[in-house]
Amino acid sequence: MKRILAALALVFVMLTPALAVSPDEVLDDPQLEQRARDISAGLRCLVCQNQSIDDSDADLARDLRILVRERLVEGDSNDEVEQYLVDRYGEFVLLNPRLSANTIVLWVAAPLLLAIGLIGIFVARRRQATPTPAGLTPEEAAALAALEDDTDKRS
Repeated sequence: MKRILAALALVFVMLTPALAVSPDEVLDDPQLEQRARDISAGLRCLVCQNQSIDDSDADLARDLRILVRERLVEGDSNDEVEQYLVDRYGEFVLLNPRLSANTIVLWVAAPLLLAIGLIGIFVARRRQATPTPAGLTPEEAAALAALEDDTDKRS
């Protein structure tokens, strides 16, 4: 029974999102704090690179969380905060890159490669499904030889 409870506790801990926001970073206004969390969830930790700044314990992620909150307190909108960070750190700071001339390859490459792969699989299967002609039976070979002899005699 203890093992089952321990396993359930472990699963609960693993499934619970581990937010790295410390209590001293939390804003007093719950609406602003929620906006800060929403923005932070879409920003990449530049140290960890595959985590949002909300999930990262890195010092730079903490600085970015504080910067997001400062900008919100100053009255910036969510888009203005994101644009400020993009201007400062580049589009790499966004976990989901925007569709632009610089990122069009990212958005088009995956579906295009998928389509090419599916077409390749379809063509390969179609070639395998095409029956190969069987050899001639002795009667057919004799008839063909007779036709060839007949054609040679006429020429």
